[in-house]
Amino acid sequence: MSHVKEQRVGGAFLVEDIKMEDLITPEDFTDEHQMIAKTTEEFINKEVLPKMEHLENQELEHTVDLLKKAGGLGLLSADVPKAYGGLALDAISSSLITEKFSVAGGFSISHSGHVGINSLPIIFFGNEAQKEKYLPKLSTGELLAAYALTEPAAGSDALGVGTTAKLNNEKTHYILNGEKQFITNAGFADVFVVYAKIDKKDFSAFIVERDFPGVSTGPEEKKMGLKSSSTRTLVLEDAQVPVENLLGEKGRGHIIAFNILNVGRSKLAISSVGTAKRAIELATAYTNEREQFKQPLSNFSLTQQKLANMSINLYANESAVYRTVGLFEKRIGNLTQEQLNSGKEVAKAIAAYQIECSINKYTCTELLDKVVDESLQLHGGYGFIQEYEIERMYRDSRVNRIFEGTNEINRILVPRQLLKLASSGNLPLFENMEQNQKELLTPLALNSTTTLSKEKALLKKAKQFFLYVAHLVHDTYQEKLESEQELLVYLADMVAEIYNMESALLRTEKALYAIGEERNKLKVFYTEVFVQEAFERMITYGKQSLLVAKENEELSEVFATLDTFMRQVVVNLIPKKRYNAKVIIDAEGYVV
Repeated sequence: MSHVKEQRVGGAFLVEDIKMEDLITPEDFTDEHQMIAKTTEEFINKEVLPKMEHLENQELEHTVDLLKKAGGLGLLSADVPKAYGGLALDAISSSLITEKFSVAGGFSISHSGHVGINSLPIIFFGNEAQKEKYLPKLSTGELLAAYALTEPAAGSDALGVGTTAKLNNEKTHYILNGEKQFITNAGFADVFVVYAKIDKKDFSAFIVERDFPGVSTGPEEKKMGLKSSSTRTLVLEDAQVPVENLLGEKGRGHIIAFNILNVGRSKLAISSVGTAKRAIELATAYTNEREQFKQPLSNFSLTQQKLANMSINLYANESAVYRTVGLFEKRIGNLTQEQLNSGKEVAKAIAAYQIECSINKYTCTELLDKVVDESLQLHGGYGFIQEYEIERMYRDSRVNRIFEGTNEINRILVPRQLLKLASSGNLPLFENMEQNQKELLTPLALNSTTTLSKEKALLKKAKQFFLYVAHLVHDTYQEKLESEQELLVYLADMVAEIYNMESALLRTEKALYAIGEERNKLKVFYTEVFVQEAFERMITYGKQSLLVAKENEELSEVFATLDTFMRQVVVNLIPKKRYNAKVIIDAEGYVV
């Protein structure tokens, strides 16, 4: 994948021309990628799904046994360096494992918790002794891990933790006191990555073993969903943690926490994409089988519209997610071994795409909620019955918008990070604004009948409009914009629409270049529909932002220009959706 251009900084897609060859898409997956995906899928289908009833009853011995079996297949060690018993697979392989695990509900959370936010802190930030001690056993499942950051009074405000750490008189151990809440895998984990403040001020990370004196867990939480995962409180009462188990540098725990959360957001987005695919499979299979008024439900155009809408939006989100994975692969893949051993360099590589990770997180988790909701609706009353898989998926989906930083927090992070990059000179967000406004008000030439020419025009106008809105809003509020959360959310949603529009467009353009239009009609229709509908949503967000910030004649001119432009490009989307739906129904699932 070395041909992929390294985007210099997160959010740069707003001001740079991104080419199709700069993206990783699912069509680029190699035979090796497909093999690891198939191995994972077979493990889930043969080993995990037959035991879902036991897992849903929280018979944790089955969870532990299955995780160890996964370890034996290498499905816990994709991200672990070979020097410590891992496979050191690329980011795409690791992501495909995550996607294929996603259909296993709460068990997939047990897996991703172990291999993702729990093991990665040691992989990226552990010293040599810590890596040698823990990683080989984490790779096989001999040791299972958990991540302990959230507290009863500290959720989204991670730095507000109250857990304390104090060096004992002998300077041999840190003494930890506090409680960590909603800790995934706590019922069986052997190792916890725990965050605490040394002397109540230095936010730091520690590797805490279950058998250390003073470490215990509470009872299982009774959750609405994800019942096949373990969630408990971790209790630290004068817990004795050897000084050599300080992870990273004292007072630098936030570097670990925030960057691991970025990876966690990306993984959660990938998992949401995988689950959405499964929900569409269930919906199409059911509507093909279920008859009403003497014909299958899938014959009705409203059923078809639902299936088409789900798949169209899934296509865009899948494109965006693997685009981000490609960015990670390129950035981290360019690091030397010495740099890989440096937590600072890895942190920089991960932090580079904080914006993209947040976008993926909130768009994909919300997509999944819509997909499982519509899939359940298509099941009718049967969807409300536990015998049907979609009932569990509906319950399991809801927490994803809370995991890894709420979607509200992630939305606010996007414009804040963009403005931070702009003010530091790392992203030319507000350069040449006079020229940008002139181009915004200039109608684009739309005489071309080339496939996707209108979509390219929409994308170009979308970027111009966002830059105009962001500049005007920032110019109006300056530092007070931080507290205008409604405006920040509008800006975040505009950025997300642009990222997904561009991702779908470039993926399809790449496919057209590779094998031609005749074999890519479905992709073309996915893209045409998504880009037009996304552009309309983006215009709504932008208009609302402008009306809040300022009302003058200049806005009227901008609104009139956009309305004229929309009349030039608007097309009838229903035939395209019906075509997409027919392909999906025939295949009984999402296809590209």
